[in-house]
Formats: sequence, structure tokens, C-alpha cells
Amino acid sequence: MANTMRGLVKEASRPGKLVYRTDLPIPEPGDDEVLIKVHCSALCGTDMHIVEWDKWSQIHAKAPLVIGHETAGDIIAVGRNVTERKVGDRVSCESHIPCNHCWFCDHGMKHICKNMKLFGVSVPGAFAEYACIRWDCTFPLDDSLSYEAACMFEPMGAGVHGVEAAEVAGKTVLVSGCGPIGLTAVAACKTFGARLVIACDLIDERLESAKAMGADVVFNSHHCDLYEEIRKLTDGIGVDAAIDITGAGEAIRTALRSVRAAGRLVGVGLPTKRVELDLANDLIYREVEFTGISGRKIWETWEDFAKVMNGPHYHLDTVMGRRFPLEDYEEAFACMERGEPGKVLLYP
Repeated sequence: MANTMRGLVKEASRPGKLVYRTDLPIPEPGDDEVLIKVHCSALCGTDMHIVEWDKWSQIHAKAPLVIGHETAGDIIAVGRNVTERKVGDRVSCESHIPCNHCWFCDHGMKHICKNMKLFGVSVPGAFAEYACIRWDCTFPLDDSLSYEAACMFEPMGAGVHGVEAAEVAGKTVLVSGCGPIGLTAVAACKTFGARLVIACDLIDERLESAKAMGADVVFNSHHCDLYEEIRKLTDGIGVDAAIDITGAGEAIRTALRSVRAAGRLVGVGLPTKRVELDLANDLIYREVEFTGISGRKIWETWEDFAKVMNGPHYHLDTVMGRRFPLEDYEEAFACMERGEPGKVLLYP
């Protein structure tokens, strides 16, 4: 094996494009780490945030570093303390690296660890030929699962976590936003027993995909009064639960108003701007619960996503987008910026 590798690096703590490097040193796994030969990685909105170096990135990202965190590949080396993974294992990666000893980790909430490190954000990631990560942040793959499908566990797990938080069984549920994560949330709602699933988006093509994933009713919220349509569907009561994937202020406000009294709104999407809400009238007086979710429960959400993926409602080809070699990363990011449907994949 050569001593150097190819990879995409965010070189400076300021707005600007990534740099394609061919001379990066291949990382060596620490005592508790594994070295993965990357097969493919998917682009994420987080990667766009880092390129743009927005406020979130300024707080969390540590340039210079290789970015990218939605990945799958083969373990080719293990640290001396690693006993539960071996060379040859096919794995995907959990991007949240908990400390395993803070109060939250000790109480079953590793996904909101106080000392969390972020793969591809605060520590080097996977837009490269090789990547190191702590062994307990790897998820062994069934032999029947493709690497491309395995890349979906990390991002789509956020949608499944939102459905878990909404406790959808027997309920009427609104899913706002039908990109790949929203489509996964739609399928998860059906898989876990939602009585009626309503999906909304601004793009008709996405709404057709939502139908394929099991949505019972779809609305283009650009062409209708979504709040009024939901009132009609629910005899003026509102939905039992709403899951917002968009992070957009207007979508969040509409979802909050569309939830019935004593219902629940789950926030999955990250707002990039301040969102104003009428807390008194839309939340407090109506006893609505508003909960946020962060990443995935480790490893409950991964196991639940496997159930969704293997169920009758989930269609992997619907959430998969275009594929590019690593050196064509600029066109891959352009696809994402244009809003082309599906997860874009990079191959080193």
C-alpha cells in the first residue's frame, strides 16, 4: 500500500472551495481505532455548511481537515485494543463520536454526548481513499447490503430518529420536506404503524416519490393553504404529530399550527436563520410538545432503519442520486446546490 492517498480537504477557516489533494498521508489507526478503505461516501448539507464556513461550521469544524461523514467501506487495519472488529469487516460509520463517560453517555444518551466529536467535521472524515474512526462508531454490514445502501444509514437515520420521537403508531402524521431524509421518514411512519401519513413539499417530483414511499396524501404547499387542507382532512382537529425535515421558518410555523392540541412537533431539519414562533398561542396554550432530535440514537436508530429499509415501503433507488469519482467533486457539489433529487455519491 502506498504511503499517500487522495482526498478532499477544507484547508482554511473561511468560506471557500475544497482542495483535491493527492499527497495526503494515509492515517494510522490509534489503539481504539480502525482504518477503513473507503468504497463510497455521500454528500450532506453539513458538507455544504463547511464549504461556506457558516456560523455552525465556525463553531464545530476544525480546518484543515478531510471532510465527509456518510460512508462505507472495508476495515484493513485495527488498533491494538480493538477486539470486536477485524480486518475484512464491511462497515458503515456513525459520525457522532461520543466520549462514553459523561453524564449523558452514562444515561443512555450517547447521541447528545457533552463532549461529542464529529467525524468529518471536528476530526478527519471520509472524502478520501482511507479513513480512521473509533471502532465502536462502526456498524457491521450484512453481506447482502451494498456499500451504497450502507451510506444511507447515517443520514437517513436522522429521519427515522424523528419518527421514533414522534411515536407515530396509530397516529395521523405530517412530514414536511420530501428530500431523501423526508422520504425515509415517510416510509418509517408507514413501517411503524402510522394511521395516515401526509407529506408536503414545494416540488411535485418529490411528492410523487413520497407517494411511492407510502404517503397517503401529498400537498404542494406552494400551491395550497397547507394549514387549511390539514384541518379539512382531520375534521378541524389537526394532525397528532408533525415532523419537520426542512428547517425552514414558514414550514415549522405551519407544522406547529397544524398539530392538534396536546400533539407533538418534532424538529429534524436545522434552521440556518432565526425562526420566530408564536409560543403562547401555538404551543403553550395548546399544550403542544416541541422536541428536537440530534443525529441518531446509537444504535437503536440504526437497527430501526434496517427494518425500514427491509420493509415494503422503502425504495432505495428513490433516495439515490448521481455518482461521481472523487476528483469530480465540484460537479457533485453543484448537483447538490441545484437541488437535484437523491443522495449524491463520491467514489475515491
